[in-house]
Amino acid sequence: MLNVQELDQFVAHQDQLKDDNQGPVVLVNIFHVAPEKGDDLLAVWANILQTFKSQSGFISAQFHRGTAGSGTFLNYAVWESTAAYRAAYENPAFRERLPAYPEWTTATPHLFRKVAIENVCVA
Repeated sequence: MLNVQELDQFVAHQDQLKDDNQGPVVLVNIFHVAPEKGDDLLAVWANILQTFKSQSGFISAQFHRGTAGSGTFLNYAVWESTAAYRAAYENPAFRERLPAYPEWTTATPHLFRKVAIENVCVA
């Protein structure tokens, strides 16, 4: 069963889903599982990603695994807009896959937008 926790103590993921600003958003989701359940998490996520890839507004995703036997994973997914991500997040095809997560999995989803920093990076 998936246990969702907030990454930001001031702004909840559910509040972010209501944001109707246009433009791309990046979902960063940090997962924690027992290290021996890491391969199970990857299998579930591969299945979920197939659902997301068919959704309108999905751009790309990357999954990262912590080093040295870590049970921490990071998902980085780019969406055309909050509305596109929200539609995928609320899609029954995604929601019905949530019980497949390994027992005691925690997730901390949070949406971000790129920012520009002069002489460092562009938005």
